[in-house]
Amino acid sequence: MSETQLNTHTIRSHGVRVARTHMYDWLILVLLIIIDVVLNIIHPFYRYVGEGMMTDLRYPLKPNTIPFWGVPLIAIVLPLVIILVYYFIRNDVYDFHHAILGLLFSVLITAVITDAIKDAVGRPRPDFFWRCFPDGNGVFDPVTKDVQCTGEMSVIKEGHKSFPSGHTSWSFAGLSFLAWYISGKFQVFDRRGHVAKLCLVFLPILLAALIAVSRVDDYWHHWTDVFAGGLIGMTVASICYLQFFPPPYEVDGMSMNCSFHPYFLGWGPHAYFKVLTESRNVNDIPVSQSSELQIVSVHNPHQQDGNTQRYNLDSSPQNAKHTTSIDI
Repeated sequence: MSETQLNTHTIRSHGVRVARTHMYDWLILVLLIIIDVVLNIIHPFYRYVGEGMMTDLRYPLKPNTIPFWGVPLIAIVLPLVIILVYYFIRNDVYDFHHAILGLLFSVLITAVITDAIKDAVGRPRPDFFWRCFPDGNGVFDPVTKDVQCTGEMSVIKEGHKSFPSGHTSWSFAGLSFLAWYISGKFQVFDRRGHVAKLCLVFLPILLAALIAVSRVDDYWHHWTDVFAGGLIGMTVASICYLQFFPPPYEVDGMSMNCSFHPYFLGWGPHAYFKVLTESRNVNDIPVSQSSELQIVSVHNPHQQDGNTQRYNLDSSPQNAKHTTSIDI
């Protein structure tokens, strides 16, 4: 496939058509944003926290190493910049559009799942004591021994949102999608054994892991919160990537009707190869309409004499006009 064919689907030529085709997907994204906003407004389940349970919830109240506003920059903006840079290299609107759509779906689906579980579980954070009693004087119900918090309501509300970790799930969702994206673009799994390219895939995962560790270091989360958040983010990102792109280890001729494509299939989205396949089928003459005699020459490289075994497949009584050679 020539480079000219690879650069014929740009934002200017096909952007509007691609966006209209996925109009409902963009509407679903807006709906996911609204749902996540509502989940952050409502109060979580205020789980029973007895006086005896405070022993494990007395960690100091510390500020976030990674602020809340920093997570979208790392999980969304950073991958978007890399996707944009690749668009200027390839000039393929299908890759650009589907990568953005997949990234946003990864993060927003993860956000909705995470915040819904947070509200339903209501697990107290490791620093819950100081959120509940900022003066250090615990007040408990004389009968049930449940906490009777004296702190600020917004701080107490946030203290019941420990499981799972939102920082972690968002980070792993966006950066895991980026790792999938990079592995396809750099053809990491091309079976040539270049481990250096594999290191590029691990960089986003390492960054997400460091963000997850910071949540435990800041005493905002238990380690189980972080583990669950990372698992949610990676799972959703993997599903969303494979919804739009073939697996990055997919090699030419192994699947899809793209045997004409000389490159590693994992680099581009499904829609790109579908358009090229449809374009090729329109320009080709259907095999069923061809009435010429076809001679298939099969060469067996294991023959010692170097001769060619020839099998004639007569599909019509007319003279031969096309010859196909197959090496096995």
